[in-house]
Parts: sequence; C-alpha cells; structure tokens
Amino acid sequence: MLAVERRNQIVEQLKTQPRVLVSELAVRYGVTEETVRRDLEKLEQEGHVQRSYGGAVASDSGKIYLPNSLRRRRNVQAKEAMAKTISGLVQDGDHLLLDDSSTAYYAAKALARKQRLTAITNSIDILGALAGVRDIHVISTGGTLRQDGCGLTGERAQETIRAYYVDWAIISCKGLDITRGFTDSTDESTQIKKTMMQSARQVILVADTSKLDHVAFAQIGTWSQIDTVVTERDPGAAWHTLFEQHGITCLY
Repeated sequence: MLAVERRNQIVEQLKTQPRVLVSELAVRYGVTEETVRRDLEKLEQEGHVQRSYGGAVASDSGKIYLPNSLRRRRNVQAKEAMAKTISGLVQDGDHLLLDDSSTAYYAAKALARKQRLTAITNSIDILGALAGVRDIHVISTGGTLRQDGCGLTGERAQETIRAYYVDWAIISCKGLDITRGFTDSTDESTQIKKTMMQSARQVILVADTSKLDHVAFAQIGTWSQIDTVVTERDPGAAWHTLFEQHGITCLY
C-alpha cells in the first residue's frame, strides 16, 4: 500500500471514531510505529488531524480548512441533494458567483446542464468542473492560491468580484448560529464571501444541518443579508422562526 493510500484510510477512520492509536495503526497496516508517526505528522501539516499522546484525533473543521479532496467526499448525498435544489432556482441565462466550497462544487456540476449561464468563481475545482461545458461562460477571479489549493483569495480576487453584478451568489460556511449569524474558518475566505454577497441581487446560503448551532472563527454575515437558505433536511422550529423573521426562504 502506498503511503498516500494509508494516510487517506487513516483520515477515513477518524470520521467514525474519535481517536486513532499509533500502535494499532502499525499493526493494522504492517508498518513500524515510526512510519505511522510520520504519517500522522504529514496529516497534521495538511490539516486533517491533531496529534496527541500515542495517536491523533480529527481536526476541528470549524477552525481550519480541510483539503478539497477530503471535503468533497463528506456528506456527498446531502451535497448532491442541495445542488439539485439550487439548480431548480437558477434559470437559463443567469449570472452567478460561486465560492470555493465543496458544496458549491456540487452545485456547479448540477448547473452544468443549464444554458447560457455565466459563472464567476474563485474555486480551482469549479473551474475544472465547468471547463469545456459549452453553454457556460466561466470567469476566474484570479488572486492568490490558498495553501490548501482550494481557492483563490486576496485583493485581486475581490477586485474581480466587485467588477460584476450578478443574479445569484452561492456561498457556504462552516457554522450557522441563530445569534451570531454564519461563520467560516479564515479571514481570507470570509472576505471573498462578503464581497460575493455585495455583488449579487440574491444570496443563497447552502449548508447541511450538521453545521447548525456551530460558530467558526470569522463572521461572514448576519441573517438580514441572506435571501435563501438551502439545506438537506428540516432544520427545526427555532430556525424556521428565525428565517421567517428575516424574510428568508428555507428550502430542503
């Protein structure tokens, strides 16, 4: 087994259990404990895990950005369902902004069947997914590539976004809280999403219900800035009350 395959399996294992042990991983994969420690060190550098005495635990995804290759594999069915809902809102000929979230990536794939769309994005993955799609005009924001390789950020990216005014901004987040609004992991990502919201007539916030009642590092915005929330299942009475107070349409 290649080292990268072994590390991917360790990350998958941490999705279903709170902690892994060096000694157990060494036996499972037939390698030395020193090899496992190097694996965990590499995974910690990439943001997947936090090493602890004798093993590692999963990183808090509300504090850091996980690589897109991992984020796209999480909650796939929910993301595909939400993408289908978003596709029902967007009309042929619309202009839209898409952030660099894995949820927006699935939305872009669902929107590839539309005609005469213009999609502006800071997502490297979305640029690849829409490359060659005949009826979609794709514009890259440009900017500085984040260390995790997920998206483009910085003032150059924001300047590009501000140059356009679109029908829809499709953004995601790491946490939604009734009193603190919606939040993300880093300032650089937050600034891009804020700029996208300012450049759109309608803002769609798309997030699965696992993010409800969570607060991440930096605030993206407040509920008065959102027009539609798309999630995968009924968020509950308290959230419906909040959405009604702010005139937000909730689709699931």
